[in-house]
Amino acid sequence: MKQTLIFWPTLALIAWTFLVLVQVPIRRFGAFFAGRVEAADFRFGESDCVPADVSLPNRVFMNLVEVPPLFYVVCILHFVTNQVGALALGLAWVYFTLRIVHSLIYLSYNHVVHRFAVFAASNLVVLALVINLGVTLAR
Repeated sequence: MKQTLIFWPTLALIAWTFLVLVQVPIRRFGAFFAGRVEAADFRFGESDCVPADVSLPNRVFMNLVEVPPLFYVVCILHFVTNQVGALALGLAWVYFTLRIVHSLIYLSYNHVVHRFAVFAASNLVVLALVINLGVTLAR
């Protein structure tokens, strides 16, 4: 298998992260120009005065820079050690998909139980990637 294939789901997740990041200023400026927030509401991050629809993209972005770095590292380790197989590649795409679903749930109907289930599943996928790497390296 071509080892560089592992970079496609990582690049896709990076692109998604930037798409979410773009929503932060769009929502903030939109709310500011609509008179829903003031600049001072963002002086120390986001105050309690910031409406949920304005603060959600920032929270989703923060989620995309918390656990995903572990995903990036384990994908790079698969590549560097020449251990990219069908299982690792499949798990990487599953992780990417789950992170998209998590973000979409968060940004749309935001059902906490659904969001948590997808978040937990995505973390288990990263753990599976780590275990897969360990097993393949031990062989």
